[in-house]
Amino acid sequence: MIPLARSDRSILGRWWWTVDRWTLATLLVIMGFGILLIQAATPAVAIKHGLDNSYYVQRHLIMLVPAVLIIFGVSLQSPRTVRWLAVVLLAVFVPLLMLTPFVGVEIKGATRWLHLPGLSIQPSEFVKPLFAVVAAWLFARQCERKGFPALSVNILLYILIVVFLLMQPDIGMTVLVSSIWFGQFFLAGLPLMLVGICLAGGVAGLFVAYYTFPHFTSRMDRFLSHNGDTYQVDRAMDAFMNGGLLGTGPGEGTVKMSIPDAHADFVFAVAGEELGLIWCLLIVALFAFIVLRGFWRLKQENNLFIVLAVSGILIEFGLQAIINMASTLHLMPAKGMTLPFISYGGSSLWALALSMVMLLALTRKRFGINDI
Repeated sequence: MIPLARSDRSILGRWWWTVDRWTLATLLVIMGFGILLIQAATPAVAIKHGLDNSYYVQRHLIMLVPAVLIIFGVSLQSPRTVRWLAVVLLAVFVPLLMLTPFVGVEIKGATRWLHLPGLSIQPSEFVKPLFAVVAAWLFARQCERKGFPALSVNILLYILIVVFLLMQPDIGMTVLVSSIWFGQFFLAGLPLMLVGICLAGGVAGLFVAYYTFPHFTSRMDRFLSHNGDTYQVDRAMDAFMNGGLLGTGPGEGTVKMSIPDAHADFVFAVAGEELGLIWCLLIVALFAFIVLRGFWRLKQENNLFIVLAVSGILIEFGLQAIINMASTLHLMPAKGMTLPFISYGGSSLWALALSMVMLLALTRKRFGINDI
């Protein structure tokens, strides 16, 4: 333990005694699993692309260092600072999201990436947590009824983001962003009649997407009938079967070698093969702990903005983990969504670090008006 007295008013002292150390420690454990599994999953992918065996591991570590520094460095900020940080960054990434369908790079039938000098980014990954915080602020302003048309701005911003997500197209991200927004809307006092209307609208939207977007139709048909190209899912299930209860051991898996996205969307299958069922359940428990711990810390929170913002971030984090693991286990249609802090990916990793730093900042202990 860091030898700091509770009376220590230095930056480090205030950070140590106000941040949620249990959530922070759990995040570090999940990152440790990520390093282990990427090290196990990437040699075959690297060889396939003519790269050094350790290429992806080194890249992941390089991207992980700034992510950890962001988490440690910004988590002391006040809710006011977090709110303005989200507003400013969203003002940057929404225009990038709008540019993506027109100047982005098409990969596997979808245009979700922008190639900038020296790096590639997926703007939607950053819009997701930033919009959760900005929407929470607008909902809170609407409840305060200060004359600002917060609800109208909130609805228009939501529609704008959804339209450009569908233009990519990215149905999974649209569902996730919508779940966050409607969850916050409900917590902010959405009437039950409107809740039913929103649920009916969501179901209707899925039917429209099924008949509008060919790639979504294909994924749903393959999931429901198990016909067509189900190679990755089939190999993922083989990996879980090969791992059994205790796993084959780190680095000893063989089925993983034939899974094309073993280091990204299907990294949970590598965990199933090499670590086994028991360790996979532990990984699930770690994600569940962060979500439940976050909601537990809100039980005595009186600031509506903080309640809504933290709830949105937790919905995002929990749903993303569920979607990744469920699609790997063939419990839902395959969706190109990473497992937080475990899958390989720069945009996803940095965006998740941003969401977690805002979570830690908003849930830390506060003792005075200056901390609000």
